[in-house]
Amino acid sequence: MKHFSTKNIVATIAFVAILLSGTTINAQLNTPSGSQKAIIKQTVGITNIAITYSRPSVNEREIWGKLVPYGMNNLGFGTAKESPWRAGANENTIIKFSNDVTVEGQPIKAGKYGLHMVVKENGDADIIFSSNYSAWGSFFYNPDEDVLKITVKTKEVAHKELLTFEFIDAQPTSTTAALIWEKKEIPFKIEVAVTDIVLADIRKKMQGQAGFNRLNWEQAANFSLNNNGDLNEAMQWIDAARDGQFFSQKTFANAQIKSAILNKMGKQEEGLKLMDESLADGNVLQVHGYGRQLITLGLEDKAMEVFKWNANHHKNTWPVNYGLGRAHSAKGNYKTALKYMNKAMSLAPAQANKDRVQANIDKLKKGEDIN
Repeated sequence: MKHFSTKNIVATIAFVAILLSGTTINAQLNTPSGSQKAIIKQTVGITNIAITYSRPSVNEREIWGKLVPYGMNNLGFGTAKESPWRAGANENTIIKFSNDVTVEGQPIKAGKYGLHMVVKENGDADIIFSSNYSAWGSFFYNPDEDVLKITVKTKEVAHKELLTFEFIDAQPTSTTAALIWEKKEIPFKIEVAVTDIVLADIRKKMQGQAGFNRLNWEQAANFSLNNNGDLNEAMQWIDAARDGQFFSQKTFANAQIKSAILNKMGKQEEGLKLMDESLADGNVLQVHGYGRQLITLGLEDKAMEVFKWNANHHKNTWPVNYGLGRAHSAKGNYKTALKYMNKAMSLAPAQANKDRVQANIDKLKKGEDIN
């Protein structure tokens, strides 16, 4: 039997360790992680927000102040002497914005950021956005790489076993992202200058292929009109849709947009005149919709004119009687309105139309306005 010296045994162990180390470093096996990776996304306007993170479970452990210590801590590894929490497990938690946004009122540029948190015993939490998003966890955290640091109030919530990021609120120009784990929620509000971003995107795209389509100019003008954009710019866009370009065409729809822009500019009479000239370009439903719009603007007499025009040019169709019923209701003539609604009921083509008319008949019988 061959005997090994102590020196040989040590050398062998060292060699095996090197082999194992090399195998680990160069391993290409795809095996599941204990804390599974997740991605959550939210769109605000046309701005995309995404958070990529790993999801540890509570697993009957004490989380806050124990597994996740309060304050900054020396993790005993890496280059950081003091580190925040990685806001998850494994790799860096990453948050990405496709456009500039504000977080809790503070501006931050479009891009990818490492997301870290400092949970405090008093119920506050610091949220840190770092330009370093590729490091492992927060072992290499460097405060010089902080792009934004904010402080928020945490909330007590129902138990959540798996660490979860959620967008707990979604509004037209904002959303609130929150980390939820165990019985704690850490929310932070993200706001987006939707109108500015969309208009900037429109201006850029109109320089390309999109600028050769009339409908795109109409859509651009309509968006600007309805989202407090520059009315002069909106007027230029709708004028391009209507006249002067190879794709231009005067339609009832783009006349309505131009009329609405004129109205918002304080040129209501000019807008009404344009629509008078455009009525013949509209079908029965388009003219009906315009009449309802006039009622909304408080122009009941003008609405009556439009509904009567519709009745004269589109005889024996249910929308004209429906419109006259609305016009008379707007002026308080419920008995006459009821007469026209009954005519509309007899001509309505589908059950959905009949149900809508019947609901208005019921209101008129109670002496209620149907507008």
